[in-house]
Amino acid sequence: MTTHVRWLGHAAMAIETAGVHVLVDPFLTGNPKAAITADKVHADFILISHGHGDHVGDSIAIAQRTGATIISNYEISVWLENQGIKKTHGQQHGGGFNHPFGRVKLTLAFHGSALPDGSNGGNPCGFLIYLKDGKKIYHAADTGLFGDMRLIGEEGIDLAVLPIGDNYTMGPDDAVRAVKFIQPKKVIPIHYDTFPIIAQDANAWAAKVRAETSATPVVLQPGQGIDV
Repeated sequence: MTTHVRWLGHAAMAIETAGVHVLVDPFLTGNPKAAITADKVHADFILISHGHGDHVGDSIAIAQRTGATIISNYEISVWLENQGIKKTHGQQHGGGFNHPFGRVKLTLAFHGSALPDGSNGGNPCGFLIYLKDGKKIYHAADTGLFGDMRLIGEEGIDLAVLPIGDNYTMGPDDAVRAVKFIQPKKVIPIHYDTFPIIAQDANAWAAKVRAETSATPVVLQPGQGIDV
């Protein structure tokens, strides 16, 4: 059983595992780097890390079309229900739940979370995903560097997904420090080059990861993916 992870641009990821399609932060419409349109993407589950429009993205339209269950924090889940979404699952930081594709635990993230209409989006989060094939993925979503990434790393992470764009999230230097804390087998950079304010040289970052850590950096173009 192989788990395949595809970067769709910005922070959006598509995970296919055990025949289940999982989307993370599907910002596709209005995303100049999007690898697919919202009407074409597959989804059984959608994970939303926080309330900003470039992460909630097309979640509502995709869930309405596919019948996907949306997993997020409790406040965003309630907000989605008020938008007419029938299938949501609210969690909170430190809490995990066994979903059909694996266990999802919400982690800390240092960021904001106001929803597009100004509603309270609760606290932002990352996702620690324990897949049924035994692999573990840490999707940090939008965050700055924090010391408890070391604790996440103690789980034995097969793939870390880290922002490197700076201004709104960690930049390249802090993202290298994050790799040192987490010690994943592989790491993918995200949340960069979508807009000029978060332009970064991902290949230069990857070279620094290779030089200073034991992790294998994988720089993807939107639409490309890897097996975990």
